[in-house]
Amino acid sequence: MTLDRADFPSDFVWGTATAAYQVEGATNEGGRGPSIWDDFARHPGAIADGSSGDIADDHYHRFVEDVGIMADLGVTAYRFSIAWPRIQPQGVGAANPDGISFYRRLAEALLQRGITPFATLYHWDLPLALEDRGGWLNRDTAERFGDYAGFAAAELGDVVTNWITLNEPWCSSFLGYASGEHAPGKRIGSRASHAAHHLLLGHGRAVAAIREARPTANVGVTLNLYSVRPATQSTGDLDAARRIDGLQNRLFLDPILLGRYPADVLHDLGEEEWFAANPSTDAVEIAAPIDFLGINYYSRHVVAAGPTTTTTTTTEASSNPGSESVQFLDTGVPRTQMGWPIHPDGLIDVLELAHDRSPDLPLYITENGAAYEDVVTGGEIVDEERRRYFEQHLAACADALRRGLPLKGYFAWSLIDNFEWAWGYTRRFGLVYVDYETQRRTVKHSGRWFANFL
Repeated sequence: MTLDRADFPSDFVWGTATAAYQVEGATNEGGRGPSIWDDFARHPGAIADGSSGDIADDHYHRFVEDVGIMADLGVTAYRFSIAWPRIQPQGVGAANPDGISFYRRLAEALLQRGITPFATLYHWDLPLALEDRGGWLNRDTAERFGDYAGFAAAELGDVVTNWITLNEPWCSSFLGYASGEHAPGKRIGSRASHAAHHLLLGHGRAVAAIREARPTANVGVTLNLYSVRPATQSTGDLDAARRIDGLQNRLFLDPILLGRYPADVLHDLGEEEWFAANPSTDAVEIAAPIDFLGINYYSRHVVAAGPTTTTTTTTEASSNPGSESVQFLDTGVPRTQMGWPIHPDGLIDVLELAHDRSPDLPLYITENGAAYEDVVTGGEIVDEERRRYFEQHLAACADALRRGLPLKGYFAWSLIDNFEWAWGYTRRFGLVYVDYETQRRTVKHSGRWFANFL
């Protein structure tokens, strides 16, 4: 495989990414309030290793060191998330000066090293006080999110010009409210789509609030999109692919880019009546024009129809409500430690999926990466599988550009090993290895390869 930076435009954005709860720690410092993940991590069995993000990578205190590592890697952008509970500890009220100060110092440190900040406003850490009032099932949370976005843009918009409203609303809604695998750990089946709607409405209100506070801001949203293919061309397998593509991709792409929900997906969910009862102005707000779309790409789903005889009394909550019988097949390709099959060409599929809906919209890969069991040998981490993963997916990015797709940047997930949500510290995605006992950072071989490529 021949791959060279010259395969990419000179203004192509090269970045790494993290999320606040996964790296910051300092959960009780600087006036930060509790989030749903602080609460969820306290529930026995919720996190694989019984851990939490209380300390994580101590990025809150070590961000200057981490910015230096980014500069050494040669990246030109850093995608981080702002913890809503640091800005509004209870999810309402005036902005917390200490929280604003932290993110200002982070952004200024980045700019001093020639690294462009990309700030995500919501990467899953909802203030617990808002969850106590219904969380994303409560329409008022969308209103509060708009307020928070306005505060953040007004206070930080002079040092942050690139804003991402939401990260992966599919995860927030269906892992958080349908399967219960993520915070807040609810299992309410198809009604999780109500949370999805309020997240999207919050996105629309955040776009408006950011533009009001900072008219020249560059505003987008990040969706986790999957390449979805049927196992065969049989009617059942084609319908299975339609269902999963609908839940995973179209339920979010279509209202944002086309101004409407896919009717077949609402039918699969059995939620047509609830969605129809929402104000018609919601669709206009959700479809507020954006400047770019972020896509998190990790894998492909190959699906088949399930058994024709199924029971309605399932004991295991599904993240695919209304389509629980769909089978996800093993494609026989290598997998990451997460169990995700590696299909680099699927990255092109998801770029085309978005491009078909909005041909003029700039696209970014805002996350792409792989977890493997890293072994430290003589102070070195030789992670050849991860290096190969990055190389294969950057080759797919180069192919996408040759096809004329408007790909403007790539963010490797992640900068450093971190708290991997329900997996705790049992999964490592970083270009940089973190010894959690000492917080020592060591650039892995994949990180060195990435730096050499850049």
